[in-house]
Amino acid sequence: MSDEKKNQPDVEKEALANEDVNEQMQVRLDKMHKLEEKGILPFGHAYQWTHHTKEVHDQVDAMETAGTVVKVAGRLLAIRGHGKTCFMDLQDKTGKIQLYVRKDELGEDAYSVVKLLDIGDIVGVEGTVFKTHMGEPSIRVQKLEFLSKALKPLPEKWHGLKDKEIRYRQRYVDLIVNPEVRDVFVKRTRIIQCIRQVLDDQGYLEVETPVLNTISGGATARPFITHHNALDIDLYLRIATELNLKRLIVGGLERVYELGRVFRNEGMDIKHNPEFTTLECYEAFGDFNTMMDLTEKIVTTCAEKVLGTLKIQYEGTEIDLTGPWPRMTMIDAVKKYSGKDFTGVKDVEVARQMAKEAGVAVEPAWGVGKIINAFFDEFVEKNLIQPIFITGHPKEISPLAKSSVADPEITDRFEGYIFGRELCNGFTELNDPLDQKERFEKQVEERNAGDDE
Repeated sequence: MSDEKKNQPDVEKEALANEDVNEQMQVRLDKMHKLEEKGILPFGHAYQWTHHTKEVHDQVDAMETAGTVVKVAGRLLAIRGHGKTCFMDLQDKTGKIQLYVRKDELGEDAYSVVKLLDIGDIVGVEGTVFKTHMGEPSIRVQKLEFLSKALKPLPEKWHGLKDKEIRYRQRYVDLIVNPEVRDVFVKRTRIIQCIRQVLDDQGYLEVETPVLNTISGGATARPFITHHNALDIDLYLRIATELNLKRLIVGGLERVYELGRVFRNEGMDIKHNPEFTTLECYEAFGDFNTMMDLTEKIVTTCAEKVLGTLKIQYEGTEIDLTGPWPRMTMIDAVKKYSGKDFTGVKDVEVARQMAKEAGVAVEPAWGVGKIINAFFDEFVEKNLIQPIFITGHPKEISPLAKSSVADPEITDRFEGYIFGRELCNGFTELNDPLDQKERFEKQVEERNAGDDE
């Protein structure tokens, strides 16, 4: 069977779906015009609400006893009509509430507007609070104001939005039909606020540094390139905030941080996005141990303030964030999970043989350090479920980190891991300009040899 015939049912299904949507949109347009004929603005005006739906739920008994009149506004997610009586579900940012609408309560003209409502429309209502005989908190609507018409139908009202592609590309739709997603947004904001509070309390100064740079640096990643017309030069969207923050330390600020967007022109998966937010902080007179302590403090403080606990559930696994977090060198971690011990290995041919025995793929230009890192990626990372700091990264993969006094080929660097995912990366800064120049020259050689990063 040809691909064209094989795909025909899907094409027909999509065409029917589009036709159905177009018909629904036409019905909504007709209702919009009827609203206009009544002198009602179909796309709204300001509305002064007095309560959110959660407040009504939380205080329903007291409000019912007192005969409290409330005004709430939000989007209609369900309409159940019964002639002269109608039930609707209204959703605002805090949750949902049931509306009880009666024709004899609103009056003939106002109730005719109810007949022109669709799921997705936004309304404001005023009324008294009560519980139904089933115990459902509700509002007996005395006044209804039409605020905005939804010309497109919402997706699958009974099943929510399941298509991940649509959910990520149309977050606003995801928020409407999957209200639990809203909680993620709220928690993220509270986490950002908490991070700032911790750093501010530690004497850090928040700064903003340029997004456009004449060179790309501060991390190993392929940059996005754009063009500045006035100067007629190419510029790079930053792949890290690192270099400019370091310049501020050189200038004498001592403690600085930035929460900012960075851009990396690379692949996309569950762990990687071409643009994302990073936190970078720098402290004069400290070292990598200082930053491990700070990182742990940020995470534990935010967990306690935002979630109220240091024990969280993630994908069916309990994660205990309680400090102090254990610390393990990369070589020890590789030995534990792969059985191969790279302690004292300096000969790249020995390292290649170890990789061959373990079935780890290596590139011809790699040194011992990159081979160790390949072992770590293959055997270790996925096993780091509970919080842990991995230290002692090879110099070959740490071009900006200071070498360890005990072993010049190992750096004073750390990465924090939780649930097999890298949470952070930090190190004692390399401040020897001669050593730094030598490492940069080595990176240029690697780039010329075909390493794009």
